[in-house]
Amino acid sequence: MTQTMDPVTLPGSPQARVDAWLSEFEAALAARDIPRAAGLFALDSYWRDLVSFTWNIKTVEGREGVEHLLSACLDGTDPSGFRTTEPPTEADGVVEAWIEFETATGRAKGHLRLNDEGAWTLLTSLRELKDFEEPQRDRRPKGVYHGAIEGRRSWAQEREREQTELGYQRQPYVVVIGGGQGGIALGARLRQLGVPALVVERNDRPGDSWRKRYKSLCLHDPVWYDHLPYLPFPENWPVFAPKDKIADWLEMYTRVMEVPYWTRSEVTSAVYDSETGRWTVTVDRDGEQVVLTPHQLVFATGMSGKPNMPSFPGMELFEGDQHHSSQHPGPDAYAGKKAVVIGSNNSAHDICAALWEHGADVTMVQRSSTHVVKSDSLMEIGLGDLYSERALRSGITTDKADLIFASLPYRIMHRFQIPVYDRIRERDADFYARLEKTGFRHDWGDDGSGLFMKYLRRGSGYYIDVGAAELVADGKIKLAQGQVDHLTRDAVVLADGRELRADLVVYATGYGSMNGWVADLAGQEMADRVGKVWGLGSDTTKDPGPWEGEQRNMWKPTRQPGLWFHGGNLHQSRHYSLYLALQLKARYEGIPTPVYGLQEVHHQS
Repeated sequence: MTQTMDPVTLPGSPQARVDAWLSEFEAALAARDIPRAAGLFALDSYWRDLVSFTWNIKTVEGREGVEHLLSACLDGTDPSGFRTTEPPTEADGVVEAWIEFETATGRAKGHLRLNDEGAWTLLTSLRELKDFEEPQRDRRPKGVYHGAIEGRRSWAQEREREQTELGYQRQPYVVVIGGGQGGIALGARLRQLGVPALVVERNDRPGDSWRKRYKSLCLHDPVWYDHLPYLPFPENWPVFAPKDKIADWLEMYTRVMEVPYWTRSEVTSAVYDSETGRWTVTVDRDGEQVVLTPHQLVFATGMSGKPNMPSFPGMELFEGDQHHSSQHPGPDAYAGKKAVVIGSNNSAHDICAALWEHGADVTMVQRSSTHVVKSDSLMEIGLGDLYSERALRSGITTDKADLIFASLPYRIMHRFQIPVYDRIRERDADFYARLEKTGFRHDWGDDGSGLFMKYLRRGSGYYIDVGAAELVADGKIKLAQGQVDHLTRDAVVLADGRELRADLVVYATGYGSMNGWVADLAGQEMADRVGKVWGLGSDTTKDPGPWEGEQRNMWKPTRQPGLWFHGGNLHQSRHYSLYLALQLKARYEGIPTPVYGLQEVHHQS
């Protein structure tokens, strides 16, 4: 019925239009008049909710989707107090507004876009829980108890006692597997929310997941995009941080933010008891077996799963060095050697460039097309409006940039990305002509939407050029096209019979789905129950349909109670750790969390 309702006309200034829409929307919600509320949305519209209404990360489309969401969630959410937080703006017939409101359990922020039909996009995001606010600003801890206290313990003594007891005398409510940037960011959020949690990391030190990678590795994303929660990088931090600098920052951050963190600790098994709602997590802690019994288990092993190590005939015959890119030690030992790198995405390019710089004879084997974008162009055209000094001068803080990015529903995000990459294609036309002249197979994504959509859809298939693509274009890194057929004792042989002599073979062949870790620790049945992790269901290359609307299984409830996934790049680890932490805090405090739209499983890996 609501598909044929006439939209409410909202004339006047941008502020008046937004005020009128919010007033009408709130009145409809208060009256529980769901068709009236849905009629305020355009026929082609999108409502993306981050936990505030749905206790999920969920996007619904059109008036029918709005009706369905409100029918399930409105009574429990009981929203009120919708208001703008700054003057709305208008451009190209679309009014944009920043809003805030309250629910029965929390306080929320959002973003609204209005067109002539009504709401085109609506973002609603839970920011804090009532009565469980983080101890910030006026609520910050005092840090000391004044007066004379017999047997007083110092801060250091209290920290030592807590660290000694956690996992032994006191069980964590949440165990986070993986202590890279994702686990550390979530651990910091849970710490501030007062949720007993423990981050478990198999390496020797926080930051080792970066520290142990190949020595030339640097972040390809700029500093403004990469801040961690609470503690941003200083203003003199390099735009592109070297891996060891990031590693040291993560180690420092873990200590300063008092993240409960075990090193040299590897989870060996995880079993869920549906009757008690608890996990039995067995940990090898530096040779000691420790059993943890949390209610919630988070896999924070990155957006990727286990390394995809191929199995080519003859690998056992090869007499040189061979390893996956995740195990690559760096170029130092390979000066004057012949190196073959299988793959043509980020890691492959970085490793090829470092080997060439150290005097190796390098060949890149490209098995499928790759999207390449020059770093300078990406920073200026792709990211500059949101994450840059220019953006900061315009009042776009990191938090606001995160919400702007989140306010674009994935269904239509490619429409905004295609013009960006059209501009880049024109700006760098000479570069692409030189690169493709070498035979390099280049693409712009299935629909021309470029790097970000490839990342969100499949997490692979691209390279941000910081120099290696120029080496390919100049012929300094040799290029071989085709599939690997087999290896001999001293060569990689392609399907067309070409032999590539090699002293070193690096398999830059990517990673599997994160539920591969679940299979290893909790069994294949549980991994299949939660299904594939990452991707949107866009039905583009390596992202099979049907359409999911959100990242599969990330930062939200899964089909396995008490099992969560967290990760992605530094931007996603920062932004989405808030929503995951709030979901875990609500469960810890016994707040009802009825989940709307629990994701279906369409693919198991």
